[in-house]
Amino acid sequence: MKLNFLKTTVPLVFILACSSIISAQEGVVNIEQDSDITKLLEYKKDVKTVDLYKIQLDFGSRSEAESLKRKFQNTFAQWPAEMVYETPNYKVWVGNFSTRLEADIALLDIKKKFSKAMVFEPKKED
Repeated sequence: MKLNFLKTTVPLVFILACSSIISAQEGVVNIEQDSDITKLLEYKKDVKTVDLYKIQLDFGSRSEAESLKRKFQNTFAQWPAEMVYETPNYKVWVGNFSTRLEADIALLDIKKKFSKAMVFEPKKED
């Protein structure tokens, strides 16, 4: 009988001891960082998202591009449009999309009115 009591009591005591050790391991971590780090992260985010993706509507002569830009602005006021000259054509570029997915979603709407529209990444000028 004494042996049975030891066989059941010893494992029970061992389990209780282990559970109290495991549950007692709690702590608090405080991270202190310079406020300039937050500013730098915001700045990096702003720099990264400038002109990452745009949509080109079409290209041609100056008058064609101006007309296309006006038509676009009358149809889609939520995205900025600009006219860019790249020899020998004027091109109409739309938006400043931070991700390719965002540009592709906008392209789905824009293609309904401007079938030649396409997403591209403008070259960064150094």
